[in-house]
Amino acid sequence: MYSFSTCWNSARHTDGRAMLREIRELGFEYAELSHGIRISLVPGILEAVNAGEIKISSVHNFCPLPVGVTGPSPNLYEFSSDRERDRQLALKHTLVTLDFAQRVGAQTVVLHFGSMDLKDYTGKLKELVSRGERGTPKFQKLVVEASAAREAKKKKFYDRSRDMLRELVGEAKFRGLKLGIEIREAVEELPIETDFAALLKEFPAPVFYWHDTGHAQVKQDLGFISHAPHLASLADRLAGFHIHDVKFPARDHFPPGGGDIDFASLKPFVKPEHIKVFELSPKVPLDSVQRGVAHLKRIWGEE
Repeated sequence: MYSFSTCWNSARHTDGRAMLREIRELGFEYAELSHGIRISLVPGILEAVNAGEIKISSVHNFCPLPVGVTGPSPNLYEFSSDRERDRQLALKHTLVTLDFAQRVGAQTVVLHFGSMDLKDYTGKLKELVSRGERGTPKFQKLVVEASAAREAKKKKFYDRSRDMLRELVGEAKFRGLKLGIEIREAVEELPIETDFAALLKEFPAPVFYWHDTGHAQVKQDLGFISHAPHLASLADRLAGFHIHDVKFPARDHFPPGGGDIDFASLKPFVKPEHIKVFELSPKVPLDSVQRGVAHLKRIWGEE
């Protein structure tokens, strides 16, 4: 199924029903409720869903936003945090998200897994790429340094996130939900790309992989993965996609066809049962949205 994320239009709407109606008018039967859903939008969302105007494919943690938070904040509280209070708040608001997902009839909740306390390798690598130094000895040295630093420091952060996931698995099963662990673009975020397979082996269903095309492309541009082979290695545990394009170097959330991603190379791993969510920047105008959707469907098909 194809779906469309409210990250494109939630900020400019005060009524959730109008927000979802705009997505329905784009031709989408399904929407993803992203991590920018203010509590004030919830009544209208429920009205639209209960009236059968649109279906909800997926919900992105945290949704709705915690009281007092007015903008997208998926990393507001992290499973991996050094602070016990923040981990408990992450758990609390994830449970709220699971309840909301069940209430709106979603299939999947998309989760960020946490991060490590490292220096900003992502920013330094992006700076080198932007200066045309990708592939230089300086760049390669920094990739090697970042990889070693991640391996050396990840254990306590990764273990905390895994402990949190153990608590969430039963809650998701009880509500009939899948949990999609998303690949992230930042080098400092979890899971490390090479740890996904072990994580998914440790946690069978309802835990799945969630592939973000833009994040994976950025990780390729920064020297950490090859995009299509990475997806191929996890295709048997894939729940869905966030779909957006990337303009080199590392500028994402463009409509498909507006950047450098080879979407045809990903097509062999795309199945009709996957949730395929267009996740576009609020700055993308309507005509570019429509062209991007049409472009992607010409490559991947209509289902």
